[in-house]
Amino acid sequence: MPSLDGHSEDAELQDRLDMLQKVHQGTLRALDSILLEKKELLQVNTATLNLLEDLELERSRSLDTQRALLNMLEDIEAERAKVEETRAVLEAVNAELEAFSYSVSHDLRAPLRAIGGFSRAISEDCCSALDGEGRRYLTLIQDNVRRMGDLIDGLLAFSRLGRQKIRASEIDLCVMSREVFDEIASQEPERDISYVCNPSPLLYGDAIMFRQVIVNLISNAIKFTRGRERALIEAGYAADVEGGAYYLRDNGVGFDVKYADKLFGVFERLHPMGEFEGTGVGLALVERVITRHGGRVWATSAPGEGATFFFTTSGVR
Repeated sequence: MPSLDGHSEDAELQDRLDMLQKVHQGTLRALDSILLEKKELLQVNTATLNLLEDLELERSRSLDTQRALLNMLEDIEAERAKVEETRAVLEAVNAELEAFSYSVSHDLRAPLRAIGGFSRAISEDCCSALDGEGRRYLTLIQDNVRRMGDLIDGLLAFSRLGRQKIRASEIDLCVMSREVFDEIASQEPERDISYVCNPSPLLYGDAIMFRQVIVNLISNAIKFTRGRERALIEAGYAADVEGGAYYLRDNGVGFDVKYADKLFGVFERLHPMGEFEGTGVGLALVERVITRHGGRVWATSAPGEGATFFFTTSGVR
């Protein structure tokens, strides 16, 4: 019969074996966790290395971009210096041209007055000694003296405009254009001319300069509608054109748009002098005023279908 002590030793041994097995299993689980953490650490390390490589690549690209920007800034600075130099030269040339135009215009007046005065003296004192052809020649001389005077006035106004300081104020173009229209239309009371100005926003600019713009645009509209039984002239503001543009439209003879680039040149004309009078300075003056107010002016038309002149300005409030 086995002894109680032997049974006890077996049970104790079994307990130790069970404990060792549990410790072994725990150790294996710990090793599995360590291996898993090692794998995760390796993945994190790989991702970190990739991130560092990406950062280095971005740093390299950033340095390249900075160098490119520095080169670009150097080029811009060089171009700006060239532009400033060119602008200074252009300003000097413009000043010389304006002074030249002003001087020439004044110098032309003396001989022009002499021609006009002598032609009038001949017409008054020697008219009976002239035949019909001679009197016609005198009339042509006097007409051309007047035209030359108008050209000089236009040239003086054009040259003076470059030196004139802008004195800005709020302008109601409908009020101004109505006054101008009434003044010009009164010179041709026999004509049927309809004029309407649609509501327009106030304009901020030099009132004297803009009156010159309105005078020239309305004068042209009245002149080029002369062949119409009823002349129609309309002014207003088109919010959907160029972000907002003032306009003046007529139902006159119009013009071919392929010649539109000549409209605003000094002494440029799209119609023969014998058909419509004019100096060819008015629209050049219009463009100069609008340009000085930060805007632009252009026209749309077709032969026989009237014309519409648009202009923008940075002075709209």
